[in-house]
Amino acid sequence: MFRKTLHTAVAATAIMFAAGAAHAENRIALVIGQSAYRAVTPLPNPANDARAIAKLLGEAGFDVMSAADLSQSELREKVGDFAARVAEKGADTTALVFYAGHGLQIDGENFLVPVDIDPKREADIPLQAVRLNDVLNTLNSVPSKARIILLDACRNNPFPAINKTAGHGLAVVDAKVGAPGTFVSYSTSPGAEAEDGSGADSPYTAALLQAARQPGLSIEEAFKRVRLSVNQATEGRQTPWDSSSLTSQFSFFGQPGDASPQAKRTAADWRAALQGKTPEAANEMIVSDGSEEAYEAFVALFAQPPFGPQAREWLDRHRRLMAWNRAVISNSAAAYRDFLAQYPDSDLTATARKLADRTRNRPLDAVAAVAPASQPPSNVALTCPCGAPTPPQLPKKVDLPPAKRVDPDPPRRVAGKLRRPVRVYDEDDVVVVRRPPVYVEPSGPVVRGVGIGIGMGGYGGNYGRGR
Repeated sequence: MFRKTLHTAVAATAIMFAAGAAHAENRIALVIGQSAYRAVTPLPNPANDARAIAKLLGEAGFDVMSAADLSQSELREKVGDFAARVAEKGADTTALVFYAGHGLQIDGENFLVPVDIDPKREADIPLQAVRLNDVLNTLNSVPSKARIILLDACRNNPFPAINKTAGHGLAVVDAKVGAPGTFVSYSTSPGAEAEDGSGADSPYTAALLQAARQPGLSIEEAFKRVRLSVNQATEGRQTPWDSSSLTSQFSFFGQPGDASPQAKRTAADWRAALQGKTPEAANEMIVSDGSEEAYEAFVALFAQPPFGPQAREWLDRHRRLMAWNRAVISNSAAAYRDFLAQYPDSDLTATARKLADRTRNRPLDAVAAVAPASQPPSNVALTCPCGAPTPPQLPKKVDLPPAKRVDPDPPRRVAGKLRRPVRVYDEDDVVVVRRPPVYVEPSGPVVRGVGIGIGMGGYGGNYGRGR
């Protein structure tokens, strides 16, 4: 009896020691639940999801900041306060944001939706919502060890004025393209919509609460289990998605085990691995992996329902969203036209046509349009190689009398005063203006950094689009 008691005490001490070692670094989290939407039907589960996740993270050693039902100004303020807290904690800090509520993609950018929003048109969303780009740029403006962004925000678009023209779900975020140290997870795959769930928590949160508590399980392995659990709970209707550029190991509880990176499998490798498996077992393998190559191999081997059509739908949507990602990063009329040629009839068709019409009016595009067709583009080196033909000399300037300046819109005299006519521009004169990244100013000393650029999957100062 004494030996059994001693063994139990030693085991408990070992677990506590491992947990303490895992929490040696600073951990801070911002948990937001948006349920009480004012202009549309409230969401019942985000408030429950946020409370459950806040409790989980507190037990996992996080200093948790919780907030609920935030307006646009309050959401920006909370993000700024959170960034200031991260800066106070220091560079050896893991910063985690969990957001449950509505999320939208408009013109290829992702937005978190405050509870006070009431859009009448798509153009209202950037004015009333909060760009995911701005949140991520703000977090990246302070030194930190890792940034973990968990978005249970892919529910259906509830706004009747825009739900027929805006793209479904959220746009792609590719953490591997930008600054290292980021992990992003969606409650469902890009371009798809998540379910709020019939229980106390959403399917995504319920799966995360279970997987995260496994001691020593790396975050990558934990979210593989989340993917499979949600896929099974929703009978294939919803499959979470994530992208990681973490450079250090992380687990919610206990020391993470050795997670040596595995070589990426090709579609041929996956076909060999899936050959001879039952459809059920093969489906579990590809859902856990979540790669395009795995799904490509599966649809080639298993075409029968229910798994075959579900995998084909996932693969088609994934390829469409990746093509959309490339078009938005390029942000050119030609790129949008290429997307429309490849996908002429999708939920992104209206947006692609709109952006193609806008970008063709940019000044650089206009210059290219009037350039002489007989003059091919040249890629001239900065220094001319020896023996290269000498470029023709320009004619010398001849002194001529100065030309008289003519005002194209001469002022007219009205009631003894000169009045200059107002020039009216056509809609085609509008140029797409890309605004710089927006940082929510933290209320404390902050060291500025370069934005990691998560938006539509590309990276840069403003997460790929710089808008």
